[in-house]
Amino acid sequence: MGDVQPTESTVEVEETLFDRVGGHATFRTLIHVFFDGVKGDPELAALYPQNDWDGAENRLLLFFEQYWGGPMTYSRTRGAPMLKMRHMPHKITERMARKWATCMQRAIDTIDIGLEDELLLRDYVERACQYLINADEAPPSQ
Repeated sequence: MGDVQPTESTVEVEETLFDRVGGHATFRTLIHVFFDGVKGDPELAALYPQNDWDGAENRLLLFFEQYWGGPMTYSRTRGAPMLKMRHMPHKITERMARKWATCMQRAIDTIDIGLEDELLLRDYVERACQYLINADEAPPSQ
């Protein structure tokens, strides 16, 4: 008996979160609602390129889609994500990370997905925000 080669019918393909939640349309909504929240917070909005809101939104969309099992467009067009390095030029304090997370958590509230996937998204947002903190809060002025 020879080696049995896997065929399409014998290989189970795990469905990704990207697929389970509705793919591009769901992530497009999530990221668009998130950016509406960012634009409504002047302090948070100042972290983004004011003349390239569409680009910033598209980059985050591509990152989220790739991270959650969608197309690899982010890496093909921008290279490896290198999350920490890409955010290093920006002063990200605990407070700013919390503001960002709050905008994303509110955006998650607007999409209709299963509880398990919702919890995975929320957990990722919290962990990523903590990971990206790279500055202390400025001491209060006296």
